[in-house]
Amino acid sequence: MIKLFNISKSYINGIKVLDDVSLHIRPGEFVSIVGQSGTGKTTLVKVLIGEEKVDEGKVMIGDWDITNIRRNEVPYLRRQIGVIFQDFKLLPRKTLKENVSFALEVCGRSQNKINKIVPSVMKIVGLEEEQNRYPGEVSGGEQQRTAIARALVHQPKILLADEPTGNLDTINAEEIIDLLLRINNFGTTVILVTHNREVVNRLKKRVITMEHGRIVSDREHGKYLL
Repeated sequence: MIKLFNISKSYINGIKVLDDVSLHIRPGEFVSIVGQSGTGKTTLVKVLIGEEKVDEGKVMIGDWDITNIRRNEVPYLRRQIGVIFQDFKLLPRKTLKENVSFALEVCGRSQNKINKIVPSVMKIVGLEEEQNRYPGEVSGGEQQRTAIARALVHQPKILLADEPTGNLDTINAEEIIDLLLRINNFGTTVILVTHNREVVNRLKKRVITMEHGRIVSDREHGKYLL
């Protein structure tokens, strides 16, 4: 599903943020990538979604070599990889349902298709009753569930969650993680990038630990060790 072969990345100041990273994530896995701030997690996310290019190495998503992906190909990549961020990036003047629908509208999907897809993903994330409310009228957890619904509308094979619980309290964070587990059970590969020790240790899933741009640990049923 995802294969990284000896990738490295440095920024203009010469600091190497990814240093000879090799990694294989299999279809259907739930993987946590952990590490302190500045360990390369965010840069790795940007590489996987085509926002950054590596200086060395090779990046494969399925059978697609995205190492030198062109800018006009990135939207097609983003339909294979659903992305959720710490800040929900919702449009405040659109309802929750409209926020989710908008992701399909910009891709030119027909209204009939939108009317079929959106209710189903709103049901998956448990927002059928709240879908006509605005982001400012619901909790942070409900906003994040809306962001997850928006990421699911393209039926991505991979769901990449970058610090999805960072702005949430413990109860809402647990609900989001439980939702990610449910989505994973449907067969979607889930990559959770986080520094939340409690979340990672509760999952008892594969844990990849990064430090100074390198993978220092990769355990099948791991814990947050740092």
